[in-house]
Amino acid sequence: MEKLIYLDNAATTLHKPPQVAQAVAQAILTAGNAARGAHGASMQASRTVFETRRKLAQLLGCPRPEQVAFTANSTMALNIAIQGLLSPADHAISTDLEHNSVLRPLYALEAQGMGLSFVRADRQGRIRCEDFAPLFRPNTRAVVCTHASNLTGDMLDIARIAEIAHAHGALLILDASQTVGAIPIDMTALGVDVLCFTGHKGLMGPQGTGGLCIRPGVDIRPLLRGGSGVHSFDREQPQDYPTRLEAGTLNSHGIAGLDAAADYLLTRGVETVEQTEHTLMQRFYEGVRDIDGITVYGDFSLPRRAAIVALNLRDWDSAEVSDALYTDYGIATRPGAHCAPRLHQALGTAAKGGGEQQKRLRPHPLRVRLSRIYGRGVLRGAGRGALQLLLLQHGGGGGRRHPRRPGAGGEGGRTGAAHLRQAGAGHRRAG
Repeated sequence: MEKLIYLDNAATTLHKPPQVAQAVAQAILTAGNAARGAHGASMQASRTVFETRRKLAQLLGCPRPEQVAFTANSTMALNIAIQGLLSPADHAISTDLEHNSVLRPLYALEAQGMGLSFVRADRQGRIRCEDFAPLFRPNTRAVVCTHASNLTGDMLDIARIAEIAHAHGALLILDASQTVGAIPIDMTALGVDVLCFTGHKGLMGPQGTGGLCIRPGVDIRPLLRGGSGVHSFDREQPQDYPTRLEAGTLNSHGIAGLDAAADYLLTRGVETVEQTEHTLMQRFYEGVRDIDGITVYGDFSLPRRAAIVALNLRDWDSAEVSDALYTDYGIATRPGAHCAPRLHQALGTAAKGGGEQQKRLRPHPLRVRLSRIYGRGVLRGAGRGALQLLLLQHGGGGGRRHPRRPGAGGEGGRTGAAHLRQAGAGHRRAG
């Protein structure tokens, strides 16, 4: 762990502000059950929960703190929003960019009779806003889409999509998993009706935290029903937000960490975070895009995007490349399908292995996401150097095989490994 160069921030941020861990530890020792008592420990937990709602509402442009409901993650938030707003009699529109946290709840409703249409991505993974309007029907209830692709980092024009949805009497449910905390968001200015987020990515909070920000007037049916601490003799779940969507004991310990993370972002400024991460992403992209054998996915001409770079090295399986980067260079990346099957199909990167039917497809790409808590030396040094060495060791062959590890033979491997260790040391000092 000491030597790890961590570039898997799209999955979860590993390096967080130290006050986040301190807040969790303190809450574990002192926090009671929020809204379940009038003694000091319970009241302390309740105050922390309220303050975190207030700070997140400020960060995300939610009109009222009570319209922020906590969940375990964005998957749970999206299930609450989708299942609580849509029914089998409705129609919904989504896109090819979506994560399975959006797709699977929608597919489940489609299996019950709901209509479902998709805005298609082109071969570069791009979505056109003008392709939304023809898909609307009289019973279209909502557009459900991502703010930024977790695979390519490309961002959608949410203000324009919200305008189109509202012009057709539909709601906009936004999956902001890859942008909250990393890109400035004002849900009111954008026209978002329900914003779903997770706490452990760009917000840099603990895993097991997330939530929904709900525009006043949007009526979401509760997904879970149970203890609430209020209206205990009522048969139905309390109707007021946020209690309507928060059955059971809240994760007060995790929310305390999220509170500290929100403080960090409010002090530093999400605008500064975006600028820093965009600079780091651009340096990495420019360092690898011209390497012979590298294919980079996504539209880097966009003025704003999440700090994600997805790439392939010739025809290698990304799992083999990721394993080599970690084993030989201490660089953590993400291989695989990234829970984004429709976008892989659009990009032509849905290949999982051999076989005649896979010959026209490329393997799933490797994904890296840059973080604000990274020194700049790693980007042109470790990342570029490691990829060049892997391609050099692969040679000109077209077959897939595990790359020969540096140092196993030949001067280039030893020199490259030393260069990477030096770059990694510089990164660790900066971080």
